[in-house]
Amino acid sequence: MTVFQTAQQPTMKSLCVFCGARNGANPAFAQAATALGQTIAQLGWRLVYGAGDVGLMGTVARAAKAAGGATFGVIPKHLMLAEQGKLDLNMLVITEDMHERKKVMHMNSDVIAVLPGGAGSLEEFFEVLTWRQLSLHDKPIYLLDIAGYWAPLVALMDHVIAQGFADPSLRDYITVLPDIATLETALRARS
Repeated sequence: MTVFQTAQQPTMKSLCVFCGARNGANPAFAQAATALGQTIAQLGWRLVYGAGDVGLMGTVARAAKAAGGATFGVIPKHLMLAEQGKLDLNMLVITEDMHERKKVMHMNSDVIAVLPGGAGSLEEFFEVLTWRQLSLHDKPIYLLDIAGYWAPLVALMDHVIAQGFADPSLRDYITVLPDIATLETALRARS
């Protein structure tokens, strides 16, 4: 693991954001990513994310930096080119693999938020959800259902519960929020 740090950050709350390396089809997704980056900075929190400069990842990070926020990126070395690893972060960690990436992101955050994304975002979400289910952490997990994007996922989780493959408590481990303003209220309560 390689760590690059531009400035020592004081201890602050950190929000881990999982999201797409693409912008997606709905402009509301990029608007939410921009609003989230700005909100993180305005609250005095630090963004912890996948260190890419593409898609929603790049949008969140650019918005946080532009608003004066602290940024902590974690990227595996094999994705430095594909995801255009963002080099102007306060801290950049280059890991050996995806497993180490998720572990470092999780260890350096207080709260997790999931914007729209693809298979990678789903995998990250389900890993932290599983860890929570297994009592490996108690961090809040916010599923940001921008423009109803995650509604099918929530329905699938309800189906899994209804079919007896998970206890109803599984739904207690996530909070589904409709927008960034609602997340801001939740984060302010944790500041």
